[in-house]
Amino acid sequence: MTLNIKYFGVIAEITQCHEEVLEFSKSSIEDLLDILFDKYPEIKIKDFQTAMNNEIVSKNSIISTSEIALLPPFAGG
Repeated sequence: MTLNIKYFGVIAEITQCHEEVLEFSKSSIEDLLDILFDKYPEIKIKDFQTAMNNEIVSKNSIISTSEIALLPPFAGG
């Protein structure tokens, strides 16, 4: 499966990109995060949420779409 991963805020700063395409053969968000943590170790210590289909999902979620977003905490006001 080809995934389009989108990065925002501090996560985009760490990865030095806002978007990338990855070939992915596993099934869960946790599996994907393990790959991303190997590629970008610094994001492992950052606070962020993962979204799929424009909804926040847990790391146990099964990937059901090709677009995944990593979202840092939002500041409101």
